[in-house]
Amino acid sequence: MSAINRFESLFDPIRLIHSDGQPSLSVVVDTEEEFDWSLPHNRQATATKAIREVERGQAVFDRYGLKPCYVIDYPIASNTEDNAALRDIQREGRCVIGTHLHPWVTPPHEEEVCSFNSFPGNLAPELERQKLEVMTRVISENFGRAPICYKAGRYGVGPATAQSLYELGYRIDLSVTPGFDYAPQSGPDYSRAPNLPFWFGPGLNMFELPCSGGFCGLLGARPERLYQAITSSPGMKLRIPGIFARLGLLERIRLSPEGFTLEEMKRITRYLLKAGVRHFTMSFHSPSLVEGYTPYVATIGERQAFLDRIDSYLEFFATELNGAMTDPESLYQRLKPQ
Repeated sequence: MSAINRFESLFDPIRLIHSDGQPSLSVVVDTEEEFDWSLPHNRQATATKAIREVERGQAVFDRYGLKPCYVIDYPIASNTEDNAALRDIQREGRCVIGTHLHPWVTPPHEEEVCSFNSFPGNLAPELERQKLEVMTRVISENFGRAPICYKAGRYGVGPATAQSLYELGYRIDLSVTPGFDYAPQSGPDYSRAPNLPFWFGPGLNMFELPCSGGFCGLLGARPERLYQAITSSPGMKLRIPGIFARLGLLERIRLSPEGFTLEEMKRITRYLLKAGVRHFTMSFHSPSLVEGYTPYVATIGERQAFLDRIDSYLEFFATELNGAMTDPESLYQRLKPQ
């Protein structure tokens, strides 16, 4: 694996932010076009009908006074017919809008469409910046405000990302996914990334709010190699990951209603809370709000279960944990040095 993909190389130096007291929760929605997740990336797959149903999820957030951060990509940002409902929500102050870069559907279209180039940080620095400039301009024009939050498509930051973001006016990154390694697909390795927010980038003036998740269980202290072993082909055939999870030994969970149960989401939250984490981020993809667009929501029944899972988790966080609802921009303003 190239050292350039390692978290320690992509974010160096950093200054961790340690907090205590009341936990807080942000929600980040990867707001993007619909495409077949089982097929290679396709520049022509740019439909955005699902975002018309954004109020389904927004109604849940509104009940808890939570302002989600919709990080939107080029097809969403540029289609003013389909994004009208989202623009209304933003205009009413019920959400935050950030940038999400899917390189294969974002001009200029100069790179080959392939797995390697689907991680924006793998592009030539000049091309990555040009695509970021396009995104920043389109969002500013269509949503009336320049974005300061960024989440790389496929979580794919690169060695030049921080400098380009800072120079374009961004101050918040949401790309880091602790416990997950995308290096086998030519992406970053976040397996050892912290769940704590941190400062990074030019002058340590950029704020990172990770996607909450990672390893938990009795063997969760330094589990990377063990997890690779139990999820190898022989381990999967013997169903060892499920055995380890049921015994409370080791499992990897992302704080997301996509592919994870309510109990799993609660479990990783309690584990991280005990480890000293106070700022949590739940994430999912916007097409999951409509049945048939992602592997996680295939039917109307699964769609309702998906929304119920979000609702139940927010209730758990607000009542059982006495947690506060926030958003990345508000948290950045609260934590940044004055």
